[in-house]
Amino acid sequence: METSALQALRAKLKRGRVYRREDLAQWSKSVDRHLAALLELGVLKKLRQGLYVCPKRSVFGEVPPDDRELVRAFLKTDDFLLVSPNVYNSMGLGATQLYNTTLVYNHKRHGRFQLNNRFFEFRQVHYSLPKRLTEDFLLVELMNHPELLAEERPLVERKVVDRVKAWEPSRLRKAVRAYSIETGKKAFQQVLQSP
Repeated sequence: METSALQALRAKLKRGRVYRREDLAQWSKSVDRHLAALLELGVLKKLRQGLYVCPKRSVFGEVPPDDRELVRAFLKTDDFLLVSPNVYNSMGLGATQLYNTTLVYNHKRHGRFQLNNRFFEFRQVHYSLPKRLTEDFLLVELMNHPELLAEERPLVERKVVDRVKAWEPSRLRKAVRAYSIETGKKAFQQVLQSP
């Protein structure tokens, strides 16, 4: 039988939302006991140490949490950018490989982490992230890290260079200033100096 405190905590939970233990502690004086009860009842599901989801259900079963929601709870911030390397396939750069990972550009964590049985590659950056994914960001990031794609590097780099040569030089300089690391800056310097 649920206590009124457990019922009150349960009422605060939203389906599909990912919670950290400390998120739940604000609504419970016995958070560990309540967590154990909610896990046993199936109201919450443990994703990893200190990270829980209140699963959504559909006619087909349990719906996994949204990637953005999962990463938001893991990082404790909304300041990140999710990128699938598959986005490069539609940019006309000769990229055709399919990738089974998601890149997470952020200011807090670096490394490969498994969240809800999926791998996320966290890349800690020291520049301001764009609010949304842009071609400028993607192309600069590809020159920063040409190893992102499995395709033949010289071919991909040539196509990136051809693409950015068509840009206004001021647009290119602005993108390089905003998002480039030393590797990318050197590559783009050559682009800006070549005829």
